[in-house]
Amino acid sequence: MKDARLAVVGCGAVGRSVLELAGEYGHRVVAVADSSSAAVDADGLDAEAVLERKSARGIVGDADPDAVFDAPYDVLVEVSPTTLGDAEPGFSHVKRALEADRHVVLANKGPVAERYDDLRELEAASAGSVRFEATVGGAIPALSTIDDLDPGHVTAVRGILNGTANFVLSRMAAEGLDYEHVLAEAQDLGVAEADPSFDVEGTDAALKCVILANVLHGGGYTLADADVDGIEDIPGSALDLASEDGRTVRLVGEVSGGEVRVGPRLVPQNGTLAVSGTMNIVQIETEHAGPLAISGHGAGGPETASAVLADVGRLPRL
Repeated sequence: MKDARLAVVGCGAVGRSVLELAGEYGHRVVAVADSSSAAVDADGLDAEAVLERKSARGIVGDADPDAVFDAPYDVLVEVSPTTLGDAEPGFSHVKRALEADRHVVLANKGPVAERYDDLRELEAASAGSVRFEATVGGAIPALSTIDDLDPGHVTAVRGILNGTANFVLSRMAAEGLDYEHVLAEAQDLGVAEADPSFDVEGTDAALKCVILANVLHGGGYTLADADVDGIEDIPGSALDLASEDGRTVRLVGEVSGGEVRVGPRLVPQNGTLAVSGTMNIVQIETEHAGPLAISGHGAGGPETASAVLADVGRLPRL
């Protein structure tokens, strides 16, 4: 879809980048909401003015957040923070848009991982469509590649799906440092959050793998179906021992044989999965095309926004 009118819910790093980049992709943002306010302009918002206001006053506008749903939009872009369980309020945002026969593009993993079947049921009853490339691997086109290949011909997917955990493990291996030291460094650099549990406990990677499982198997999976281990208890000595054998440790997520697993795994030091720093990689095993691998930045505002805007471009006009 060209010249789409976007309503953006969420004004964190990804929402800000969608505002800044939408014009480059030929779209207009006509509404944006944060948790406490909204700005609406049917002719298109001035992204710079909205973001300056957000920076100076902590709000994007004077309207109530619900005002975005009354705006003349074609696509709801849901980039609010991921929540687990009932995936609220993101799921309700999606529901309102689909019930109004609008398209939805998600970067918010919650509705797709925790309520995939409900999401597809709403989509089936709507003239609108749902796309969610940005929920798995940031800028990496993993889901569109699987879609092109046909999920029925993909036998397994595995990869490095969390940049924070990968940064910590690759730094521990390269410098011989312990977990706590590298985690503190990652927090100082802004690679890890002040509360890094979502990343280092494996939850973020697991949500992405659950989404992959839902796509491959037509639904039926939530986070509760994933076997998840994090990296918090890995000593530096384990990486030293692995190195002596030409291997290293990475937090690997895998969807295979109907199961979803995330945990630290030994991988060859020079192997495909041994990407370093905050890089991500997705390996796709196929019946007829053999193994494929796609790597790139798995997070970041502009990177994830590029996946969001690519999804907007794939939508049909209503």
